[in-house]
Amino acid sequence: MGDTKDRVGAAGVIVAGGFFKIALYVCVAVLVIWIGKVTYQFGYNIFNQQAMSPGEGQEVTVVIKEDATAYDIAKTLKSKGLIEDSLVFVVQEKLSNYSGKMRPGTYLLSTAYTPTRIMGILAGDAEQEGVTS
Repeated sequence: MGDTKDRVGAAGVIVAGGFFKIALYVCVAVLVIWIGKVTYQFGYNIFNQQAMSPGEGQEVTVVIKEDATAYDIAKTLKSKGLIEDSLVFVVQEKLSNYSGKMRPGTYLLSTAYTPTRIMGILAGDAEQEGVTS
């Protein structure tokens, strides 16, 4: 009689173990899908540059300090409402022709400017400064 009870208990452990394996696989699948979605959105945001305010936008004065890094500049631009995501801007800057070229100073920028145009202006690119929105 004890032998039957042991078999039933062992079967219960096998069923419970199988359930936990399935639950683990489902969690891993959900995690992989979530990571894929987040990385796709990040990449999309990097290459699909959008101005914060299409049309005329609003002009904003921005001061870039002498020792500002690209991330410091991105935080300043985000706080002024010129860009949506600081990390995306930093990656865009690294991939652009303006990488490491943004200079300190006081600038008048618009929320209608794309991140590339903002980088061009901060780098002193006369062509970007002359472009109309």
